[in-house]
Amino acid sequence: MSPITAGAARGRFITFEGGEGAGKSTQLVRLAQSLRDAGIDVVTTREPGGSPGAEAIRGLLVSGATGRWDPRTETLLHVAARREHLVRTVWPAIESGRWVISDRFADSTAMYQGLGQGVPPQIIKQLHNLIAQSFQPDLTLILDLPVEDGLTRARARGGDDRYERMGLDFHRRLRAGFLDLTEREPERCRLIDAASEVDTVAERVWTVVRKTLLVGKTP
Repeated sequence: MSPITAGAARGRFITFEGGEGAGKSTQLVRLAQSLRDAGIDVVTTREPGGSPGAEAIRGLLVSGATGRWDPRTETLLHVAARREHLVRTVWPAIESGRWVISDRFADSTAMYQGLGQGVPPQIIKQLHNLIAQSFQPDLTLILDLPVEDGLTRARARGGDDRYERMGLDFHRRLRAGFLDLTEREPERCRLIDAASEVDTVAERVWTVVRKTLLVGKTP
């Protein structure tokens, strides 16, 4: 059981997933504004990060050489950051009736450290159950576009994210994994074509959220 108490006041948890450069951060901001326009109190956050302790761990994960961490060590760092994020930010907000939108969550660990770096899926699942019990998003929006296009977008931002510097084969495994996830968990996960203009993608996202979580609440 998750620590969230069942009841009418419970908020919702929406996550954005996908490869590098898919536009998750941009679409998170757009969705948050649409929800606020609909009268919903929204918290936006990210992983790794989203709380002071988790942000400190983020600095260890996204900087430095691509081979900086042993894959299992890296997985443990992500899981530790996630626990802090849940306890300090996500669960309190949902318990108070607010909606939380996160740029990445547990699916990214399954893809990046699992498919990408070879950590056995049962280990990742056990660690998630240890820190989060049965808790999972109400809706996961997976933004998809070709790997080369996404990396071009990401590099154009001028940052130095460690994951963006990993090889094409790594990122192709991630994309294949996210596509497979949408087929395995169609009730929770919805695939969004992210290759279009920002406004078009935002409309696709809003349509999914409105039909899935806002039936009877908005025009």
